[in-house]
Amino acid sequence: MRRTLLTLATPMLCLLPLAGCDYHAAGAATHLPADVRTLAVPMFVTHVQAYHTELAFTQALVRELNTRTRYRILPDDHDDADATLRGTILTQTVAPLTYDATSGQTSSYLITITARVVLTAHDGRILYANDNLLFREQYQSTQDLNGFIQEDSPAVGRIARGFANAIVSDMLESF
Repeated sequence: MRRTLLTLATPMLCLLPLAGCDYHAAGAATHLPADVRTLAVPMFVTHVQAYHTELAFTQALVRELNTRTRYRILPDDHDDADATLRGTILTQTVAPLTYDATSGQTSSYLITITARVVLTAHDGRILYANDNLLFREQYQSTQDLNGFIQEDSPAVGRIARGFANAIVSDMLESF
């Protein structure tokens, strides 16, 4: 019995190391060519009339790339960059989400931002593109006018961080 068990278990134990679990260090598996070492990330273009959304998105993306990759990040268009990552804020809307039943005033809002990103190699090849990125965030409105804090800007910051995380993961990770 012991011999039969050992005979069946030996091939299984030999095959076990071949069964990978797809674990790898962040930024190690990449869809980008090996010759890309420097990324230019110019300020996002915006098609909306919102205050500093393009700045929040650009800064969040640069921060995420610096944190999770080994690429050298340049803040503007540079001729010596191996690739350029351009972004565009397409739409930004703020809509009432919930109402206070006693006052009839809006108690929370939903902010929705759509964006487009394109990563282009120095020779003009498109390495990555996503034309319709959609991100949403809910935030509460302040009813007390004495302690009023404008909450839409922090909501845009949270959306920008989620956007940057999603873009870097989509560009680099092969899950």
